[in-house]
Amino acid sequence: MSRTHALSILRQCTVGLLPAIAPARRRVVVPRSFATARARQYSTQGEKDGETEIEKGNDAGKKDAEGNSSSEPSHSSAIADCEKKLKAKEEDVVDLTSRLRYLQADFLNLQRNSAREKEQTKDFAITRFAGDLLETVDVLSLALKSIPESALKPPADAEPSTSSASTSNTSDPSSESLPPKSPLEYLKELHHGVEMTHRQLLQTLFKFNVKPFDPTGDAFDPNRHEALYQAPILGKTPGTVIQCQKIGFTIKDRTLRAAQVGVASESS
Repeated sequence: MSRTHALSILRQCTVGLLPAIAPARRRVVVPRSFATARARQYSTQGEKDGETEIEKGNDAGKKDAEGNSSSEPSHSSAIADCEKKLKAKEEDVVDLTSRLRYLQADFLNLQRNSAREKEQTKDFAITRFAGDLLETVDVLSLALKSIPESALKPPADAEPSTSSASTSNTSDPSSESLPPKSPLEYLKELHHGVEMTHRQLLQTLFKFNVKPFDPTGDAFDPNRHEALYQAPILGKTPGTVIQCQKIGFTIKDRTLRAAQVGVASESS
């Protein structure tokens, strides 16, 4: 069988079967109401979806607005806290600066006081020792005052005794080179030695800023003078020192020993 012959047979069979198949073919008709309802369903669903999207957008916007509104107070409160802390730190800086200045001033005052105390300790270190030496000075001064100047001068009618000189020369041949001395000469030498000792002791005290003072004729000062008595003296202002029985001494600008004096009083 050829190919052409087979195609012709197939066509004949198809044509014969078409009348039988035609009644079976029916047109499917969709009701109008169903289509409308379905369209409405789709449109309602779309609207709902749109409304949902809009509501979601509105909710997101509200949340953003709430977040922004809530972030603004938190930011302002943080700035306020920072300002409070900065103000507190500035107050601390001022307080610490003032304390530092006070400490510096105290330290400078301490240095000055220490230097002054050191200098005073150096100057007044011999105060007690010098006070004890003043008694020796007083004794030497009294020894010098006990011999009047007239006793140191030879009398006008005195003549050297030749007899005593001749007897001394014959009795002691080794004393021919030394002339004999009279008691007056020995007294003069003793007085001169005591005077030199007194002067040398005062010079030594003067090297350590210990100086004597005689307030006779000055106004009475209770810080430098010690009044032993008062007496009315004509021509003397009351309160004036009329006699100094024991001189005073100072060390630097401090009174080491007050002078013992007599003071003039008002005449009744």
